[in-house]
Amino acid sequence: MVIEPSEAETKTAGGLYIPDNAQEKPQQGKIVAAGPGTKDEPMEVKVGETVLYGKYAGTEVTVEGKKYLIVKQSDILAIL
Repeated sequence: MVIEPSEAETKTAGGLYIPDNAQEKPQQGKIVAAGPGTKDEPMEVKVGETVLYGKYAGTEVTVEGKKYLIVKQSDILAIL
């Protein structure tokens, strides 16, 4: 499946700005494309759902200037 990651936090709850090199990689995103799954494991998530995924899950790709993440269904931790 293909996930569009959410934007990284640029400001703390207290109002301090976080520099680019200190921002954490987002672990939440919206599904923009999903396949049918496999014969043994059908796809349980749908396009448009917001999910949480592992910090080092998937492969990052850039298409037309936008960053996406390609992950397996087993890398999804939760559906929000």
